[in-house]
Amino acid sequence: MANSSEPSSSISFTSSSHISNGSNSHTIPSSLIPEPQSNLEIISLNKLSTSLEKLLIDFESDCSYSDAIVVVDGISVRIHRCILAARSKFFSDLFKKSVGCVEKDDKLKYVMSELLPYGNVRYDAFLGFLSYVYTGKLKPPPMEVSTCVDDGCNHDACRPAITFAVELTYASSVFQVPDLVPLLQHRLLDFVDKALVEDVILILVAAFHCQLQNVLSLCVDRVAQSNLDTISIDKELPFEVAQNIKSLRNKFQEDDEHTVQSEGALREKQIKSIHKALDCDDVELVKMILEESKITLDEAYALHYAVLYCNQEVAKEVLDLNRADVNLRNSRGYTVLHVAARRKEPSIIVSLLSKGACALDTTADGQSAVTICRRLTRPKDYHVKTEQGKETNKDLICIDVLEREIKRNPTVRDVYVCSTAMADDLHMQLLYLENRVAFARLLFPSEAKLAMDFAQAQTTSEFPGLLASKGSNGNLQEMDSNKASLLRNKSLLSRMSALSKTVETGRRYFPHCSEVVDNFMEDDLLDLCYLEKGTSEEQEIKRTRFVELKEDVQRAFIKDKAESRRSSLCSSMESPTTRHVQRKKARKYS
Repeated sequence: MANSSEPSSSISFTSSSHISNGSNSHTIPSSLIPEPQSNLEIISLNKLSTSLEKLLIDFESDCSYSDAIVVVDGISVRIHRCILAARSKFFSDLFKKSVGCVEKDDKLKYVMSELLPYGNVRYDAFLGFLSYVYTGKLKPPPMEVSTCVDDGCNHDACRPAITFAVELTYASSVFQVPDLVPLLQHRLLDFVDKALVEDVILILVAAFHCQLQNVLSLCVDRVAQSNLDTISIDKELPFEVAQNIKSLRNKFQEDDEHTVQSEGALREKQIKSIHKALDCDDVELVKMILEESKITLDEAYALHYAVLYCNQEVAKEVLDLNRADVNLRNSRGYTVLHVAARRKEPSIIVSLLSKGACALDTTADGQSAVTICRRLTRPKDYHVKTEQGKETNKDLICIDVLEREIKRNPTVRDVYVCSTAMADDLHMQLLYLENRVAFARLLFPSEAKLAMDFAQAQTTSEFPGLLASKGSNGNLQEMDSNKASLLRNKSLLSRMSALSKTVETGRRYFPHCSEVVDNFMEDDLLDLCYLEKGTSEEQEIKRTRFVELKEDVQRAFIKDKAESRRSSLCSSMESPTTRHVQRKKARKYS
């Protein structure tokens, strides 16, 4: 275990010195010893630190003199084995075993995930670790990876700040740089009292693996005295730590509460049975347990559990049972949407909103679902530039969807407004929807996939249209009209319902993009889709118009995002009266 105190300097000066030679020793007069040049030494050490830091800053350049590579998050980080071996026993032992294992550019290559027996160290945390190894100085963490995007947060204990410190702790512990561990231990201790108990779990797990007993003890006490449910403790903590916390909780309880009644024990057994069934993705078994017992989904907080711990398909199946209150609060005062916001899975959030989950509900400390999302999101992830046709960051989608839900007009446009204007029969309506969704998949794959997953459009038989909606490569093809006549009316209606729901979801959360696509579908689609037909001049005009469409939709997407951000800004500038009402509401559930 690392020492929790700050490392002290090993440099000392004396006024006299003894030179021993066998049995004889001679004392050198203090007048012959030069005065300590502490200031010069400090200046020299700073120069050395700066010089070594240049190697780290220039690690991407050809003149960095690096001789090995560590791949982190898919990024190759060049390192210098002599420096790491001198500062880290882990790397010293590693490099001794790697003689002769070289890449084509004569550099040893290592993968971060293969070096870590526990924990996670991402790219920015690894650079922070290297900075300390090279310079001997622990620098403040970069703002873009150690703060969140919530303007109302002090950033003294938000999730990104904790995550960065935890990852740096894993690096210092696993890579055996003992003089860095105490510095990070102080930082983690400072987080424990300020952070949400859900975030304290991160610190607790890191302290357990890295054997930071002071931090571990403080975290255990904090969790034991919190209202975090036993289910979360069992799911997220090592067994021995979970047992220790439960033992402490028993000591905090009164004697008459310590005895568990037989009826309560049976209820707990039934709740655990439901959770085990969900862990096995067996929703049918859940239904059987509900039918054979008096327990309900709400009593078991089954929807909370499924949203937090199960895959998204299982969570949606439980939601579709329509036997759980989507706005029910658990022991922490969290609704299901609050839990979903912590998970940051867009499809689950959209499903909950469609079932009536209230985006305005706040936790006991006044956080809405969108605030929770923002406090979990780093500026680096939120402000990342999304390239045309590339998948959008999930953090950004979750925040935009929740902000749009808060400000949206509850009256939703009829999904058939555009389609019925151009269609006279079932096939033409379906053809319109198929092509419209295909364009959305071509231009914005992440958003389109979210809408289609929510509408379960992927599970219905595809109606052949003018666009190839399979895949995201945007290839164009002609409609095979022979197949359309073979489809049954039932499958046509099923497909139409799914596609209609897909379009409705797009209009609800990305209205400006939808409007541009609607206009294009009404004006230009039929002729434009055959890019290879017509004269060379006509083909060029069509391709130019297609590029213009992409630009129009991109501008519309930016406009949608800007409106969401303005809405967020207005929320942060709300009146004191509004804040007083929210605090009053929060106290009601505390």
